[in-house]
Amino acid sequence: MSAAAAASAVAAGQPLLVASFAEWREAARDLLVHAVPPELVTWTQPGATDLFSGAPAPAEPAPGGAIRLDQARPAPHVPRALMDMLQAAACCRMPDRWAFLYRVIWRWTLGEHDVQSAADADGARLHSMVKAVHREEHDMHAYIRFRERPEAAGPPRFVAWFEPRHDVLPQVAQHFVSRMGKVSWMIATPDASVLWDGTTLHNTGPLMRSAAELDDAGEALWLTYYRSIFNPARLNTQVMQSHIPSRFWKNLPEGAIVPQMVTDAALGARRTGQAQAVGAKTGAIIPIAPAAAQPERQQPSKLDECRRCELWQYATQAVPGEGPATSPIMLVGEQPGDQEDLAGHAFVGPAGKLLDSVFAAAGVARREVYLTNAVKHFKWEPRGKRRLHKTPAQREVEACHYWLDKELAAVQPKVIVALGSTALKSVLGTGNVTLKDTLGKPIRHDGRWVVTVYHPSYILRVPDEGAKQQAFKVMVDGLKLAQELLERPPE
Repeated sequence: MSAAAAASAVAAGQPLLVASFAEWREAARDLLVHAVPPELVTWTQPGATDLFSGAPAPAEPAPGGAIRLDQARPAPHVPRALMDMLQAAACCRMPDRWAFLYRVIWRWTLGEHDVQSAADADGARLHSMVKAVHREEHDMHAYIRFRERPEAAGPPRFVAWFEPRHDVLPQVAQHFVSRMGKVSWMIATPDASVLWDGTTLHNTGPLMRSAAELDDAGEALWLTYYRSIFNPARLNTQVMQSHIPSRFWKNLPEGAIVPQMVTDAALGARRTGQAQAVGAKTGAIIPIAPAAAQPERQQPSKLDECRRCELWQYATQAVPGEGPATSPIMLVGEQPGDQEDLAGHAFVGPAGKLLDSVFAAAGVARREVYLTNAVKHFKWEPRGKRRLHKTPAQREVEACHYWLDKELAAVQPKVIVALGSTALKSVLGTGNVTLKDTLGKPIRHDGRWVVTVYHPSYILRVPDEGAKQQAFKVMVDGLKLAQELLERPPE
């Protein structure tokens, strides 16, 4: 029966036999032209013999023995997007697929465009069918395994067996045509087969019954490789089963050896994750400092390019040291504050203003001193709309010591004044010193004098006025001591 005569066949009470989407499309066009509603059509397909193979039975014929057809009208226009969805859904193996697809397109022609939406009941089913087909195409791409045949057997050179849940073989065949060039191959399924001879794709009926008919001399090499890369120490069977559904394992070459490998892992092979001969060796322990084990990396040449720790990600900019290129005194603080971070200059905020008062009281000109910080980026934590100072971690101080070393090498100060505990530990390169034990006691380190005083921010934070005056005096005395040490000979 011609698809173009579909309306006449329905009028005569005959079912429509459809084997492909192209046939369904022609039949549906003729039915729509004659305004035949879905409930009057019985769809069937080759091999359908059970009671559930098609749509509900058609309505009773009109008096006179036939269904009256409306006068033919122009074929409706269906958007390409909807036709693409219908064509994909037609590959979904549902017993009533042809009846369902006709109901969808019938509703569209009546103006019910929500039928294409997943929010509609029919639309949701349509989307689900399309998704199932696309998923099957993906799985077939991923889990097909071609076996190479002996040259003496002739073409095809490679053969694969797959058991798809949906009719996706034609689409998958085009996928492999575009990827395997002139090499001949065949994909066999329980219902159909495709054969590529290097230039033409041939479609035939079933030519094989199972993967057991395939033999590949090179498969042993693949299984040896698979065993060698299998790491029982990292085995996670739940993840393995979720990534590869169980229905595919029986046709995968490695599927025959995986159960034994999983069993061996459970019985103790995962203790080493290596070949037994390697796992039996005790090896030798070589003592080495963690820092020395790090590979050599190219160091940044500019402070703005520094990525030695994570602080650069949250700061506005790096704040370099400032002062005379050959100053005899270098003041080292902890890190830039909020205003220093925004301005890009050291000691310009409240701590800097208090430091100016200390300079004046000690009789030292700020312009003659080199000012810098142990850490060059502002570390902070949010507090409402404010950014509050947060003490740098030891690893951040150590990472930034690279820049302090460069400043010391360039300026060559005779005396270093460490403002606070963080600065002191950075200058000395050790955490085994405390601020209270070194206040007022100069230390000789790497050929220089090191003087310890409070950080100006400590004076701003301490609530007691007497403590403020005492801390201020310690800072003034420390700067005076730094001037005296310039004239003191090395001990």
